[in-house]
Amino acid sequence: MSQEWLWMSAAELGRGIGQGEIDPLRLAETYLEAIEGHELSLNIYARVTHERAISEANAASKRAATGLRFGLLDGVPISWKDLFDSAGIGTEAGSAHLKGRVPERDAEVLENATKAGLVCLGKTHMSELAFSGLGYNPITATPPCVNDAEAVPGGSSSGAAASVAFGLAAAAIGSDTGGSVRIPAAWNDLVGLKTTHGLLSLKGVVPLCESFDTVGPLCRSVEDAALLLAALGGTAAADLTAANLVGRRFLVLENVAMENLRAQPEQGFRRAIAAITKAGAVVQHGQIAEVSEAMTLTGCLYTVDAYAQWQDVIEAAPHLMYDQILQRFRAGAAYSGVEYVQSWMRLRQLRAGYLAKTAGYDAVLVPSSPIMPPNLVRLKAEHDYYVEENLLALRNTRIGNLMGLAALSLPTGIPSTGITLLGAPMSEARLLRLGVVLESLLATN
Repeated sequence: MSQEWLWMSAAELGRGIGQGEIDPLRLAETYLEAIEGHELSLNIYARVTHERAISEANAASKRAATGLRFGLLDGVPISWKDLFDSAGIGTEAGSAHLKGRVPERDAEVLENATKAGLVCLGKTHMSELAFSGLGYNPITATPPCVNDAEAVPGGSSSGAAASVAFGLAAAAIGSDTGGSVRIPAAWNDLVGLKTTHGLLSLKGVVPLCESFDTVGPLCRSVEDAALLLAALGGTAAADLTAANLVGRRFLVLENVAMENLRAQPEQGFRRAIAAITKAGAVVQHGQIAEVSEAMTLTGCLYTVDAYAQWQDVIEAAPHLMYDQILQRFRAGAAYSGVEYVQSWMRLRQLRAGYLAKTAGYDAVLVPSSPIMPPNLVRLKAEHDYYVEENLLALRNTRIGNLMGLAALSLPTGIPSTGITLLGAPMSEARLLRLGVVLESLLATN
């Protein structure tokens, strides 16, 4: 029976604990044994926090036995991307520049999750300093893609996705600056939630671009995403009951997001749209000029923010960084302060225009990624292929970050493809209610 636990959702495990059918200590031991025995675990986990997991699970077991559980997820084991500070445990953000870095206290979101009773299994590998959507990291390790052994898993929360997809965590916590939760979620058939910037604390989170960085879960169900969001923020979970799509209004964004779609992502997206329409929703198609213009500001806004954060560290030992990532960081030096401030001024105007044009819709719909997981051998060997695939991987997801939105990616039923629901800032509860219905439709149609 215990091996079945590895493939249950976090909520299902929590209910099993509450019903006395699952002991949290045995559950943690099952996951730890699975991690230790998995042939790819060293490519997924940077560090396994065995002692912490056993201690936390033992405490959860005692609470369950006395009827004093903190909540539904009390005792459920999850993984953490290696940019969330963990007291006394290495946090290196996939970078040789941070090798040996051991923080003194947990990140605030990890503190909150621990207070909710979640069990920390360990820290997962990631793209170097989170600055790639592919998941390829020649400096530390490249996690696997669950659907293609020869492809990358998506990044930068690459090990986070792999830990769940390969049954080595009930759920995972990642970060999303330009798509780093949603890309690996889509390519590994998971649910990924990009939260609104500022909703969850970034205290104790190794930054990439502080103006865009967000925290979010990768998991097996929309219910899990809602519960984990609440645990990370120390709030009550969204009520997902009585949700439906009848009469809901959606907009398929035709410009940018639907351009140059490859066959499988288009097939998956069309399948999802058909299910939404069949359920009684109104689906319209249109363009939003603000999105196209915002994309032209990306190079300045992201690279300046990232290079300002990391210039001194990187340039002290540039040979420690993979060349493709180094070039992305250094691109920030090409812009002036005036250009950066002007770009932000314009982006705020574009955000206002976008929100005005989408105010009448429950969500805007886009394919989570226009491409499939790229081939690892080609990424290593072909410079142009790497650059093109990395930019395409993040193209659609970056819309949500640029516009300052909440976003929920769901698997479509076609392997390694996803559909993303984009909602107004702080609309996570609404997106989750829509998502739980669409999730059910895609599972049954």
